[in-house]
Amino acid sequence: MAERRVNVGWAEGLHARPASIFVRAATASGVPVTIAKADSSPVNAASMLAVLGLGAQGGEEIVLASDADDAEAALDRLAKLVAEGLEELPETV
Repeated sequence: MAERRVNVGWAEGLHARPASIFVRAATASGVPVTIAKADSSPVNAASMLAVLGLGAQGGEEIVLASDADDAEAALDRLAKLVAEGLEELPETV
């Protein structure tokens, strides 16, 4: 299983707009991805309710994971999005 550990770059954490941006990117990745905080069970990264339910705060470490064969590139893109608190996923990543 591939995974990336990253600190949330959005000051407000994964709430409302940042969560929406992240969920859209996770869905668009085309691979099943989970997201978890250190003290919680992994949840579906493509589920808005599940991501909001994590309550991930700005600066807090999260774990992105996938067991898909082609997950490495998708996890790299999602990790960059989260770490840098980007408003959208860059096409060049």
